Amino acid sequence: MTQPLSALYAPPGMVIRHAIPGDAARIEQLYRQLVNNCDVCVLPERIQALENDLNTGLFVCEVDGVVNGTVLVSLCQDVMFKQQPFAVLENWVVDEAMRGNGAGALLARHVEQFCVARDCSKIMLLNAVVRTEAHRFFEKIGFGGDNKRGFVKYRRDFCINAL
Repeated sequence: MTQPLSALYAPPGMVIRHAIPGDAARIEQLYRQLVNNCDVCVLPERIQALENDLNTGLFVCEVDGVVNGTVLVSLCQDVMFKQQPFAVLENWVVDEAMRGNGAGALLARHVEQFCVARDCSKIMLLNAVVRTEAHRFFEKIGFGGDNKRGFVKYRRDFCINAL
């Protein structure tokens, strides 16, 4: 079995792999750096279920055996370009103390490999307006923020909640 291309560019001690149920607590800690929401709860059984989903990749970046970053990739089936799916990235976070060490860029390479292997037409992500440092990072690795505008409607605002 050949190594992922991302492994060829990894700094010593850094590896990207699929998340496992034992990563749940650490991923939850990372998510709490990303959002201030007391409802954040990462379940090991949910990570296990995602491991078997061919249209989803939950990846972690380990540095010397410690999970220091994560990203979720979801493939969305589409009809515009024959059978090509597109990818949506969510919950991409690198530990605040580890930013700038190459973990985010390595996760990006791995995500791109995952998407190329599945013939994705594009990769999309949303990012909070106030996270300007993250915006600069995403632009540096090739994401464009000027050609589309993202919109989000959270569960608390769904019409069904008004009934």
